[in-house]
Amino acid sequence: MVIRAYQPFDAVPLAALFYQTVHTVNRRDYTEKQLDAWAPKDIDLRAWDRSLQVHHTLVAVEDGRAVGFGDIDGNTGYLDRLYVHKDHQGMGIATALCDRLEASAAGPLVTHASLTARSFFEKRGYRVLRAQQVERRGILLTNYHMEKTR
Repeated sequence: MVIRAYQPFDAVPLAALFYQTVHTVNRRDYTEKQLDAWAPKDIDLRAWDRSLQVHHTLVAVEDGRAVGFGDIDGNTGYLDRLYVHKDHQGMGIATALCDRLEASAAGPLVTHASLTARSFFEKRGYRVLRAQQVERRGILLTNYHMEKTR
């Protein structure tokens, strides 16, 4: 596996990876309406690309195919996204991405972890500051505001 910097040509495959992962891996914790609000089929690819370019974004590639990605705002320590392809779960990809992303930021780290990802972040030393309801496309989803101090 190679971990490299995000490039604009990654936008389409990463949007597909995001959609498939959310709708498969997170199915046990969220309803179909919540999954559709969180990861819609009609994602705005220009906005998606811009948001990934603004942050420090890394892509995990195996056999020429993206198998995971994550991004962080290096100035604030906000870990925004961390997704691994549904067929590559449990292989250390999220850990490898997270290690590199966390190392690129100064100060405390913050994330808004899904119900599904909470335990992953707790094992990495993040603590829950509060559960929260976030609205996506008029639908409420529960996630956790978490922080890791170093």
